[in-house]
Amino acid sequence: MRDVTLALEDGTVFRGKGFGAKAEAAGEVVFNTALSGYQEVLTDPSYCGQIVTMTYPEIGNYGIAQEDMESGKIQVEGFVVRNLSPVASSWRGGAKSLDAFLSEQGIPGVSGIDTRMLVRILRTKGAQRGVILDGKVSENVAVEKARQVPSIVGIDMVCRVTSKEAYDWSDPTFRFDGEHKLAPESERPLVVAYDFGIKRNILRLLVTNGFRVRVVPAGTPASEVEKLNPAGVFLSNGPGDPDAVPYAIAAARELSAKFPIFGICLGHQILGLALGAKTYKLKFGHRGANHPVQELPSMRVEVSSQNHGFAVDAKSLPSDLEVSHINLNDQTVSGMRHKSLPLFSVQYHPEASPGPHDSEYLFKQFVEAVRTRAAVKVRS
Repeated sequence: MRDVTLALEDGTVFRGKGFGAKAEAAGEVVFNTALSGYQEVLTDPSYCGQIVTMTYPEIGNYGIAQEDMESGKIQVEGFVVRNLSPVASSWRGGAKSLDAFLSEQGIPGVSGIDTRMLVRILRTKGAQRGVILDGKVSENVAVEKARQVPSIVGIDMVCRVTSKEAYDWSDPTFRFDGEHKLAPESERPLVVAYDFGIKRNILRLLVTNGFRVRVVPAGTPASEVEKLNPAGVFLSNGPGDPDAVPYAIAAARELSAKFPIFGICLGHQILGLALGAKTYKLKFGHRGANHPVQELPSMRVEVSSQNHGFAVDAKSLPSDLEVSHINLNDQTVSGMRHKSLPLFSVQYHPEASPGPHDSEYLFKQFVEAVRTRAAVKVRS
């Protein structure tokens, strides 16, 4: 394996071994604490612009499978692991190696470094701008390159990952015990899903819960969505700073008075901004499949999958919004809802991929919100 250099803006330099593509990478260096699911992490558009470090020490052992893709390609800028498994074996058979997967898509990886030390730096000093460079590059040169990496604050990252055109999605989630029994498509309520970097498992769960799904690009005006006369609107996950997508905030604000809305991750932040709240950047973010969240009305605790670097400021919520979920690690807002309108959102990922399925009930809450609105329209 070839020599590579990972440098951070704080002056720290790691020497490791390269895998994947022989290429340079630059971005915000972050970490994910999930024990598995590295393929879903790699292909999650919310990681656009970031170099991701996995805290679990052994990565790559079950290879790559097409079924686990959360988008059409790798979305991270670079990938850092403690140990790259030399064997890729899966029950599905014919598993492609992680090394080959990154190589095919031009993404560099780093192995053989002390990821515990790297994560302690990120937790202590916050997410860092960083670079992956091929070879044993001079420390001064490497650090200077890291310091030249632009911050993601104020940058529209959504435009890099959203779809170019609208499309329909019809695939439900996979079942071992047979196919889902779904109503004919013509009988299902239509949900318009804004693609800010949407994960495929969100789309699968919307279909599984009985919706007909139309996905639209992030810049779609509210007026175009209204022409589709949807039963509800979904605001997806995505990368970067929510304040940097004013067009999405404006659309969400306009649609919020007319349709039920469910938002996840970036969609949660966009809905918050649309309704008058504020957001801020977290020190090192929440990324992993083991974050405890409490649903406040019931006090029920869920173990959740999370991936975000920004959060809604609880103190900024207007009087008609209330916190519905909190992150038990740091008491940040993990969910909110409108007190009188069918509008709600969560900061975390109820669709998992990877992660636990504790929070899939939120999709059923969206179904109920849509049904209630439809019943009110019929009565009126």
